[in-house]
Amino acid sequence: MTRSRMLLAALAVVALMGVTACGGASDSTSGGGSSAKGSKSLSLVAYSTPEVVYDEIEPMFQKTGAGEGVGFKSSFGASGEQSRAVESGLKADVVSFSLEPDLTRLVKAGLVDKNWAATPSKGLVTTSLVTFIVRKGNPKHIKTWDDLLKPGVQVLTPNPFTSGAAKWNLLGAYGAKSDGGKNPQAGLAYLKDLLTKHVKVQDKSGRDALNTFTSGTGDVLLSYEYEATTAQKKGEKVDYVTPADTIKIENPIAVTRSAPASAKQFVDFVLSKVGQEKFASWGYRPVNQSVFDANKSKFPEPKKLFTIRDLGGWSKVNDEMFDPVKGSVAKLEEAAGVSTAS
Repeated sequence: MTRSRMLLAALAVVALMGVTACGGASDSTSGGGSSAKGSKSLSLVAYSTPEVVYDEIEPMFQKTGAGEGVGFKSSFGASGEQSRAVESGLKADVVSFSLEPDLTRLVKAGLVDKNWAATPSKGLVTTSLVTFIVRKGNPKHIKTWDDLLKPGVQVLTPNPFTSGAAKWNLLGAYGAKSDGGKNPQAGLAYLKDLLTKHVKVQDKSGRDALNTFTSGTGDVLLSYEYEATTAQKKGEKVDYVTPADTIKIENPIAVTRSAPASAKQFVDFVLSKVGQEKFASWGYRPVNQSVFDANKSKFPEPKKLFTIRDLGGWSKVNDEMFDPVKGSVAKLEEAAGVSTAS
């Protein structure tokens, strides 16, 4: 064998060893998620808030027969941005979003089956309520939607054109002040005062808004009930108040059409008693009825609870309120100097 052939053979062996060493390890995560080594890899793309829960559920799934050898590439961020990223090509096997329209976008793009909600939980992984996160001891005595408009009260909520949480927040206010959508003008008048006179900061995501609040900005943060309980569990000095009239938040989950079988097995695990108990431990309202019943004392019902369907459904609400050009909320945000670009 000539020297040149010997050199080529040696290089081929080195290259083969490199491929063997790399095979089977999942990539590092993006967006602050967790990763694990495994012969198979699942990509979870989710909104920002439940990162702490999925960080605990993923290793639990890996200890099951279905999860053996499965690694995770997890990405967390503002729900709308995450949905658009998947639409634009971000790899996703499981998607977990803040609200239905972010899944509908992927159905229209052919990435998620149109029957994704035909499940016992109607396509949901958890529910919650729009609530008020306040300083420890509630020094401003924030209890009602009207209290948010008191002189000097500074309110935080994310930008509804990037954050699913923000849409729920504003719909909670709108629904409460419009009598469940029966008086739209009263609801919009309230939102105008809230957004133009009291909301000083609109971050990109619910998690960013919480970080701004816990760093000392504002008197009250509009947020999910479970964002408040998560903050408390992490040791943040906050309290929360659920207004008497509020909206039921519904968080969807689905597999993509190109996902491997293990993606469906992971979603089944998330929706199982074990997975739902983990969500309940962080303050999420479980969609598994037996788990909800076992934790019912943790989840009191407000006097008046309405849903997105009471307001006309997401198609109507998105078109009339959140269309970035003609939507009523878009016009209010523009008047407040806030970007409506998604």
